[in-house]
Amino acid sequence: MEFLCLAPTHSFSTNPKSTKNISIDCTSTMGRIMKMYQNMRCSTVRPSALPLKMSRIVSVPDISAPVVSVPAILPEVDPGELIVNNPTGGDRDELFQYLVDILAAPVYDVAIESPLELANKLSTRLGVKFYIKREDKQSVFSFKLRGAYNMMSNLSKEELAKGVITASAGNHAQGVALAGQRLDCVATIVMPETTPQIKVDAVKALGGNVVLHGETFDEAQTHALELSENNGLTFIPPFDAPGVIKGQGTIGTEINRQLKDIHAVFVPVGGGGLIAGVAAFFKQIAPNTKIIGVEPFGAASMTLSLYEGHRVKLENVDTFADGVAVALVGEYTFAKCQELIDGMVLVGNDGISSAIKDVYDEGRNILETSGALAIAGAAAYCEFYKIKNENIVAIASGANMDFSKLHKVTELAGLGSGKEALLATFVIEQPGSFKTFVGLVGSLNISELTYRFTSERKNALILYRVDVDEKSDLEEMIGKMNSSDMNTLNLSHSELVVDHLKHLVGGSANISDEIFCEFTFPEKAGALSKFLDVFSPRWNITLCRYRDQGDINASVLVGFQIPQSEMDEFKNQADKLGYPYELDNINEAFNLVVAE
Repeated sequence: MEFLCLAPTHSFSTNPKSTKNISIDCTSTMGRIMKMYQNMRCSTVRPSALPLKMSRIVSVPDISAPVVSVPAILPEVDPGELIVNNPTGGDRDELFQYLVDILAAPVYDVAIESPLELANKLSTRLGVKFYIKREDKQSVFSFKLRGAYNMMSNLSKEELAKGVITASAGNHAQGVALAGQRLDCVATIVMPETTPQIKVDAVKALGGNVVLHGETFDEAQTHALELSENNGLTFIPPFDAPGVIKGQGTIGTEINRQLKDIHAVFVPVGGGGLIAGVAAFFKQIAPNTKIIGVEPFGAASMTLSLYEGHRVKLENVDTFADGVAVALVGEYTFAKCQELIDGMVLVGNDGISSAIKDVYDEGRNILETSGALAIAGAAAYCEFYKIKNENIVAIASGANMDFSKLHKVTELAGLGSGKEALLATFVIEQPGSFKTFVGLVGSLNISELTYRFTSERKNALILYRVDVDEKSDLEEMIGKMNSSDMNTLNLSHSELVVDHLKHLVGGSANISDEIFCEFTFPEKAGALSKFLDVFSPRWNITLCRYRDQGDINASVLVGFQIPQSEMDEFKNQADKLGYPYELDNINEAFNLVVAE
């Protein structure tokens, strides 16, 4: 396999499309299946982008390859930039069996053929025909019931009578519970103790037997596997099983029936079950359609695994898009992605939030964060490569949004779309300076502003948002500020500022040996007490800011008073605590707002 990192500064070639005719032997089983789809697809040869850099990676898709823990960091990649995977093709006989099983999957006992809707506003803005596959319209508001039901429907009567078990904090849990209800099978769902109550209640409403265990998904899954072995229950994986993959692959059959001549299908990637199934279908029936996975920058486990040539496990995972917050992709799914998919694109949380707003603007529907991931990736890809006049499909995978997360989505949505900018400007603390500042903002509308006088600084800091119609207007305004000795920085893509720092403007204090850390707390009772048991009263806590983000984890900003001679001891204690953390004193935005 070769991994190609693309960084072109121009759009794809716009050479005329050419049609490839396929000769079909109708006497073979494969030929008969191909004949079924002959009128559904006109295969076209697509021009490829030329790579600027290329490095050779491990070529064998070995599902027993080592698992390596790595930081969630990639080389410089822009949102929407295609990280190309040259697919190896896979075993033809195995893929043919996947195709047969996908076409025969009995998922419509519980699922509907979800609509493929043209997003008119997105299409107009991007200059393409942008279609959204509405899996959020399923009865459990997610695609996950397809894979769960397909695997469970193939169990023997004896296996169903004993019952099934899985571990999940989200949509897979509801899929297994619904499948158990329809198949008259007891479904036990092990969920982390940090799971929001709304999700626990949803699983119970579908007849699921909920067991709360552990603080993390890994702990819940370990317990589920133990119960499976001890009680003879069949474990239903959330993504890493052929039966699950094939059930998710039925989405590919529907897209192919609903639309022809597709440039690319964008698929959200967590563990990889959905993209593996969609690719297994498309690469046999419509091989010239690109299958592109989308991950958040902070949860890029599949992208990093393809980059390294074997599965890697992320040390920390951003849980903003909690439905795809997977530290380690599956063995089967990784192998299928190596064999079949065209590449991956990455997006930020602001881009995901912007996509949620785009879908809301289209039809007043609210997707969950992971549900909007593929839409964000498809839009970013079209903008990065200036794709025009093509059919683009993005899978909206779910709509189980935690209501308390909406405020952060709203905060980030405008920034992600470029329609808002978050700025910091320093002005001299003297009468009339604030009025001068407002005058320089000019015609740009100020939508939020935070300022407080402080005698500790010669210059005052103003943190504010402005509405942006044209990027050139924003650049012109920043230029005027800087030329008037009002140093101005664009902090639009700093989540630390969005989450915490805008609330702390003017809050600096002259405290010796003060440091600041951003901790990731599990959202569960006792998390703060556990934290304080480690650090207090050993060290003085000088600042704490927290707000529920509607997530399984929470970002908490904490200040400590720690002499330099005790820093090693502090770091050792922080490491033992087990909560991911980052020292913010080296963060430029932090130093602007809080530090002296």
